Amino acid sequence: MAAKQAEQALVERWRGVLALHARTQCEIDRALHEHGLCASDFEVLDILAQGSGPGGCSYRVQEISEHVHLSQSALSRLVARLEREGLAERGTCPEDRRGVRVSLTPKGRALHGQVLPVQRAVLARMLSDAD
Repeated sequence: MAAKQAEQALVERWRGVLALHARTQCEIDRALHEHGLCASDFEVLDILAQGSGPGGCSYRVQEISEHVHLSQSALSRLVARLEREGLAERGTCPEDRRGVRVSLTPKGRALHGQVLPVQRAVLARMLSDAD
């Protein structure tokens, strides 16, 4: 009986995590919509913005995929859309000519800086309620 209750508590906790994620994702989507972004767009911009150095930093698509919860094909489509919108640019990897590197453009860096406080405010609000 105790094992069954522990299992049920575990399942309820898991479902709570999923529900919190879904609510938070929806809130981020709503907050960023007026800026022309969704939560996944922001996550990719945020990863690209983490780099520092001359001209920013670039990441291989595979490196980005390790940090976002998107399939490889969905991530490739997202990167292509960010590129069409002038927020990111792709180039070849000097160390592996078959690889593709992605970096922020100045426009992408500016937009990221503009929406960063918006996304962080949603995270603070949603996750402080979770405690």
